[in-house]
Amino acid sequence: MNLEDYFQRIGFHGPSDKMDLATLKSIHKLHVMSIPFENLSIHCGEWITMDLETIFNKVVRSSRGGWCLENNYLFGWVLREMGFNSTILGGRVFNTITNDFPPGENHLINKVIIDGKAYIADVSFGVSSQIWEPLELISGKDQPQAAGVFRLTKKEDTWILEKTGRTPKVLNPEFAKSSLVNRKQTYQIFCFTLQPREPEHFAEKSHTLQTNPASLFTNKSICSLQTPTGFKALIGWTYSEVTYKPEEGVDLLDMRNITEDELDQILKEQFNVKTQNKMKPANKKVSYTI
Repeated sequence: MNLEDYFQRIGFHGPSDKMDLATLKSIHKLHVMSIPFENLSIHCGEWITMDLETIFNKVVRSSRGGWCLENNYLFGWVLREMGFNSTILGGRVFNTITNDFPPGENHLINKVIIDGKAYIADVSFGVSSQIWEPLELISGKDQPQAAGVFRLTKKEDTWILEKTGRTPKVLNPEFAKSSLVNRKQTYQIFCFTLQPREPEHFAEKSHTLQTNPASLFTNKSICSLQTPTGFKALIGWTYSEVTYKPEEGVDLLDMRNITEDELDQILKEQFNVKTQNKMKPANKKVSYTI
């Protein structure tokens, strides 16, 4: 594993010896624009591991993406190799069905300290909830980004990330009532504490998320990549291109269903992803919005 291979993968050409906020912002944004948030391995009969070298080979050398336990684990390694003061934290993703945060940490993020200030780096949440740049760890402060206004709020020992977005405007009438469309303008994304974690802390959760019949990830195949104007996503057979229009107060959603013949082409052309094994798209009735 070496940093130059990773920098080539994300297209980073800046100096790699500066541990400043500008460098952190740059590699964070390049990562989410280059490496998809995806769980396709589950739907290709592949096992997702917490072994860092395996993750590096998959994401960097084989031009794949990954979910948070892969992408953010890899990103934390990159930060530490560069010399950043970076720590792994565990988060809990908000459950819209129970309207609460579940027990057990199911999301991996990184805390980075620069010049005495703490920032949250998360390069692997995907779709419209994906931050493009790190968030300053400060309670109650509006932090506008392309996707909307993000906000961290501290409640006792727990930090909560929420976002206020824009009104979705679905271009294809066929998808006007799609369950994939997020119609909540302000919503909670995940919560976390500042308790440092080791990668092994997530091993059991990684196993559960890819084997439990009730897991979001066994029920839906997800591939999402940020773009300079929004993001694109393939959920099951539904391909979406989302364009942020902040000046109009809307997000434009161009959604359509693809055919089996188009699958490999869409993955390659839109996400630069080529799976080794045949993928079986899934979009069962489990709550998930883009």
